[in-house]
Amino acid sequence: MIELRPFDRLGGADHGWLKAKHHFSFASYYDPNNMGHGALRVWNDDEIAPDTGFPPHPHRDMEIITYVRDGAITHQDSLGNKGRTQAGDVQVMSAGSGVRHSEYNLEPETTRIFQIWIEPTQGGGQPTWGSKPFPKADRSGKLVTIASGFATDTDALPIRADARVLATTLKAGETATYDAEKARHLYLVPAVGSVEVNGVRVNARDGAAIHGEAKLTITALADAELVLVDAA
Repeated sequence: MIELRPFDRLGGADHGWLKAKHHFSFASYYDPNNMGHGALRVWNDDEIAPDTGFPPHPHRDMEIITYVRDGAITHQDSLGNKGRTQAGDVQVMSAGSGVRHSEYNLEPETTRIFQIWIEPTQGGGQPTWGSKPFPKADRSGKLVTIASGFATDTDALPIRADARVLATTLKAGETATYDAEKARHLYLVPAVGSVEVNGVRVNARDGAAIHGEAKLTITALADAELVLVDAA
């Protein structure tokens, strides 16, 4: 089953400095029938104006993956971690027993990110943060795992969840496939372009909630960049 969630029907908010769309209930957008997809709890599509951002705030017991689409995000946290993650790179924060962090766009241009929250397999633990580049050329025509809770995904950023996050770029007409267990919860969003997923068209920034599919066949209808979450 594939449930299409068009971008223009998503919940959201416009704070001036931040334009946000929420694929699931978040902040002032609340839908009791849309609280997540399996262990995937949050997928925010954020546009952050130059020289603005999120001041220090707390998190705990959540795996937070930030996929930078345009611009860059600068992170600082209560553990002393500091880092700038630019387009094509990914950062992961395991909030664990509790951490405070800030995220600012210190660039002269709008920064666009997907921020993805996945529930951990267990609470607590020492918070951690990490960032890594995943050049688009290296994931052209194939899905590459960028964050994972599975030890076999050795090149991915580690998360403490029964989940993996994948990304690919596809030229128009190219196809990528993904084998999944039917019991898993998959969620796919093209950052740009449009794709067909098992016969269902998904346009840029639309969401596709997938369950009960043993295999995904993803064909680009136009040059596309997309992110896929496979969660329990």
